[in-house]
Amino acid sequence: MSAPAPSPLAIVDAEPLPRQEEVLSETALAFLAELHRRFTPRRDELLARRAERRAEIARTSTLDFLPETAAIRADGSWKVAPAPPALEDRRVEITGPTDRKMTINALNSGAKVWLADFEDASAPTWENVVTGQLNLIDAYTRSIDFTDERTGKTYALRPDEELATVVMRPRGWHLDERHLTDADGTPVPGALVDFGLYFFHNAQRLLDLGKGPYFYLPKTESHLEARLWNDVFVFAQDHLGIPRGTVRATVLIETITAAYEMEEILYELRDHASGLNAGRWDYLFSIVKNFRDGGPKFVLPDRNAVTMTAPFMRAYTELLVRTCHRRGAHAIGGMAAFIPSRRDEEVNKVAFEKVKADKDREANDGFDGSWVAHPDLVPIAMESFDRVLGDRPNQKDRLREDVDVKAEDLIAIDSLDARPTYAGLVNAVQVGIRYIEAWLRGLGAVAIFNLMEDAATAEISRSQIWQWINAGVVLDNGERVTAELARKVAAGELADIRAELGEEAFAAGNWQQAHDLLLKVALDEDYADFLTLPAYEQLKG
Repeated sequence: MSAPAPSPLAIVDAEPLPRQEEVLSETALAFLAELHRRFTPRRDELLARRAERRAEIARTSTLDFLPETAAIRADGSWKVAPAPPALEDRRVEITGPTDRKMTINALNSGAKVWLADFEDASAPTWENVVTGQLNLIDAYTRSIDFTDERTGKTYALRPDEELATVVMRPRGWHLDERHLTDADGTPVPGALVDFGLYFFHNAQRLLDLGKGPYFYLPKTESHLEARLWNDVFVFAQDHLGIPRGTVRATVLIETITAAYEMEEILYELRDHASGLNAGRWDYLFSIVKNFRDGGPKFVLPDRNAVTMTAPFMRAYTELLVRTCHRRGAHAIGGMAAFIPSRRDEEVNKVAFEKVKADKDREANDGFDGSWVAHPDLVPIAMESFDRVLGDRPNQKDRLREDVDVKAEDLIAIDSLDARPTYAGLVNAVQVGIRYIEAWLRGLGAVAIFNLMEDAATAEISRSQIWQWINAGVVLDNGERVTAELARKVAAGELADIRAELGEEAFAAGNWQQAHDLLLKVALDEDYADFLTLPAYEQLKG
C-alpha cells in the first residue's frame, strides 16, 4: 500500500514577499511536506540523543573513539565517491550570505567555491530564507544583475567559466522554520526547508550547467546525523529523478563529538561525501558546551588566544587531513575572517601577513583548500595554495601517515599556556552585543573590529563568559569573573555604543535588547544549547 500523501504545509505569520510563489510553489511545498513527514521524527530522536550524550560527558568528563565502529576505522579498503570535476579544485572558498549583492560578488570573486550560507552568516528572517533561494535561482539563470540604489553601482555576473562553484549551507538540525508548519502546527526543520527548496528548484538546472547540488552540512554531532542526511539525499534524488550520487556533501567538523567520528561520518555519506572542513569558533563553542562542568582543565582562555596552532587544535586539524586523504576526500581549512580597512593600510599590512602565514600553514599541512570572508583575501590564500599545489587540483595523495592522534589529545585544553584576561572578557561582551544587535536586524554576517563575524562568534563569546563565571576564573588583573562583573562590563559597553552612535541612532537599533539577550544566555544557570534558539523568538520577520 502506498504511503498517504503528506498534509500540505501552511505559511504562517509571514508577510508575502515579491516572487515568493516562484520558490514556494505547490509542488515545492509538497516536496518539503514529504521530507518533513519522512525525516523530522528521526531528527527529533537525534536531538534527544545529543542531550543524552551531553549528560554522559558531564558524568565522565571525557570522550573516546567509538568502540562499536572500530571495524569501519580499521577497514582501509573503503573510499568516498570520486569528486565531480566542479569540486576537484577547492583551493580557495569564499563564504557569505545569499543576499543579491553578495551572490554576485562571491560568484565573481575568483575563488573556486562559494559557500552560499543560509546558516551562521544569515539571520533566518522569512525574507532572507525566501529571497536567498530566489537569488540562487536567478544566478543560475543569469538574471541577477543588480544596481545598488544607494551608490548607483551596477553588479553583473562574469562568464560562466569564471564563476565560483556554489556549495550551499542549510541550517543545522536544531533550528526550525517557524513560518512553515504542517497540519498539526509542527514547524518544519530549517535544514529540510533550506535543502529541500534548493534541491527542488536547482538540482536538474545545475546538472545541465555541468555541476550539481553541493552542500555544506553544519553542526553535525555524530555519524548517525550524517546517516540521516544521507537518507535525505537518497530520497530526494529518487523522488525527483536525479541520479543517485549527484549530491555531494562536505561536513563541517565543528563539534567536539564529531571530531571523534570523522571516519564514520565519511563512511555514512560515502556515496555523497566530498570532504570535511575544520572550523574554529563553533568547535571551541562545542568544547565549552560539552565540558562546561569539567573543571579548570577545560577552561579556555580568550578566544583570540586559541589559534589553530594550539596543541589540541593542531591534533584536530591534522587528524582531519589524515582522515580525509585516507578516504579520498578533500580536507578544507578554516576561515580568514579579516575585513580589509579602506582607511588604514598599516592594519591591512599586518593582517594580510597573518592571513598569509595561516594559509601557508594549512597548505603545508596537507589541506586541499581554505576559507576567506572577503574577496580581497582570495589572491592571498590562492598564492599560498598555488605554491604547494602547482597545477594539481588538490593534494589528496599526501596521506599524512606521520600523524598519530590519541583520544586524549583532542581535549587536552590545559596544554595551552594562555589564560583568561580582562581584555578578553571585555571583547567577548563587545562582540556579543554588537553581533546580536545586527542579527536581530536580520544581518547574519557582520564586520566588527575589522573581522567578519557570524553566529559562531556570538556563541563562543557568550559561552566563555558563562564558563568563566561558573569556573570562578580569576583574570590577569586579579578580578574574579562574576555575574556582577559581566553586568558591569556590559553596561559600560552599552554606554560606549550610545556615545559612539548618538541618541537617535542608538534608539533606532536593538541595543538594549541585544545587551539583555547576551546577559541572559551568559548568566542563566541553565546553559542554552544554542543562542540562536532564544534569539529566533525575538527575531522579527
